[in-house]
Amino acid sequence: MLHNIRRCIRYKRPGTITGTLLIGTLCILFTLVTIITVNAPITTISQLKLRMYGTEIACFRYHNMKTLPDINDENPPTNSIFFHETSCKSSQSGRIILNPRQACAVESAALLHPHRQVYILFTSPGELKPGAGDSSDLAINALLTYTNIRLGHLDFTKYVNNTPLEHIYSSGALELSQYAGSHASDVLRYLTLWKHGGVYLDLDVIITKQLDDLGENYAGSESDTNVAAGVLGFAADGDGHQWARDCLDDLSTGFSGHEWGRNGPGVITRLLRKLCGVQKAIDMNKSSCHGFKVLPPSAFYPIPWWNWTMYFNKKYSDVTIQLVRDSYAIHVWNKHSNKRKLVPEAAYARVARIHCPKVYNALKGLSF
Repeated sequence: MLHNIRRCIRYKRPGTITGTLLIGTLCILFTLVTIITVNAPITTISQLKLRMYGTEIACFRYHNMKTLPDINDENPPTNSIFFHETSCKSSQSGRIILNPRQACAVESAALLHPHRQVYILFTSPGELKPGAGDSSDLAINALLTYTNIRLGHLDFTKYVNNTPLEHIYSSGALELSQYAGSHASDVLRYLTLWKHGGVYLDLDVIITKQLDDLGENYAGSESDTNVAAGVLGFAADGDGHQWARDCLDDLSTGFSGHEWGRNGPGVITRLLRKLCGVQKAIDMNKSSCHGFKVLPPSAFYPIPWWNWTMYFNKKYSDVTIQLVRDSYAIHVWNKHSNKRKLVPEAAYARVARIHCPKVYNALKGLSF
């Protein structure tokens, strides 16, 4: 059928302009009818655009591939720690893929919290296929030595079904976002904390201090103005559950595919402006916020994003270690740092050797 479409598009009828326009119009109609009839029904213009152009999170709709056990079929403990991997690398590779820095984040959480279940949930389908011997294989093998780490699949369609955020996905708004992968992660962190409670962590953090003494409801500011969403704690019931629902309601009515930060840090910042009765994050640190704890940047984001190179430049290694020594976590701003090669003497390497030792040692000599 695609062959016929190509022939139609290439066909040039000799003669009048009217005839050429008629053939062109018929080709377009034929193409649209083909798209509609050979696939699932399309009910909106957004869905038509998705069918024609695809999306970076297309793998969320792959339902006929073998994959890991699905989180939709489990009931995680309420103090669990959650990571979400929202790329399509696993389905593209035919096996579960996790890069070393992501694995380091997961190990650091599990190492300091042996009494908690730590979930790494993949929205892309894929299977565990050991034996490749590459960095992903070595990193995953290191993680599987921990009894409190669980690798699972998250069927996005099922996960958002019958929730306040279902329409963001079913309408195509999420897939048409300019930042679809990041915004999918934003949707999932708040949805997971509403469903299960516990702690959400970005995959570009390293946990350096146990989180238990922070209570159940907390976040950290990344600047004097804004609260970040890379580390979030919400109780599974009571006020925490209601506040997580408030975040979903914010996303449901205010989701934007054109603003990178609106659906992640923007959501938690707006919630806390209401709870704390102040506008700036620096003032939230000093407010009671009805029991929701807002920590200063030094807790989770001791190095601001504009200085991310401090983690990877050995010239700043000692001063960086001093700046992060009292932090609960470091956040290495993967959006900026993901292509930066690791230097053994750099601050990130020094922190990783201590807080994700199995992954770090497994990857010695390889890309990290």
